[in-house]
Amino acid sequence: MNEIWAGLTQAFWLIVTLDRDLVEITLRSLQVSLTALVIASCIALPFGTWLAVRRFKHRRATIAVLNALMGLPPVVVGLIVYLLLSRSGPFGVFGLLFTPTAMIIAQVIIITPLIASITHQAMRELWAEYHDLLISLNTTKRQRVATLIWDGRRTLLTAALAGFGRAIGEVGAIMIVGGNIDHATRVLTTAIALETGKGDFALALGLGFLLIALAVAVNFGIHALSRTEREGRW
Repeated sequence: MNEIWAGLTQAFWLIVTLDRDLVEITLRSLQVSLTALVIASCIALPFGTWLAVRRFKHRRATIAVLNALMGLPPVVVGLIVYLLLSRSGPFGVFGLLFTPTAMIIAQVIIITPLIASITHQAMRELWAEYHDLLISLNTTKRQRVATLIWDGRRTLLTAALAGFGRAIGEVGAIMIVGGNIDHATRVLTTAIALETGKGDFALALGLGFLLIALAVAVNFGIHALSRTEREGRW
């Protein structure tokens, strides 16, 4: 119990004093996770919606694979990205390993299936309501996807937030491809792992509380910007 109070005190002190390392690590965490979220959403939201609208031969198999990829082990993703970006890998010439870019790539791979799967499930129900109307209007596939995305934007926001939650809390893949390099690739999760290994549980707890607070703040911020509560759709 004393360690928890020490962690709270440490976190409060770090925030009040605007510790330079803490600010740097926090901003890097946001940069990596939010960039990965934007890229993954641009891929997953249209794909999940298209999958709900489109009918093709191997659709069921595609959905099954997509759902299975939701449980993709992050360390395996980290290993695959590491091998692809290493000097002996096909993309080693770009020198991306142990950089924030490599961390973003790993996070995109991890959260894209999650966002796409949630999107598909939500859009499938919405498509059942809009099917007859959109077909009668002779809309194209692109118009149907765009209409569903716009009307279901609040549900898709939830899918994106689920992806962000997983991205900002990721440590396994990030540690492998980022290397936890100080002032380069160290983020909140890897810093927590480092401090725990060093036995500095107070600081690790402090960083953990900050990570939770950051995730909650981003969630409330996005909901506030989307005005879901103001429109009675919370």
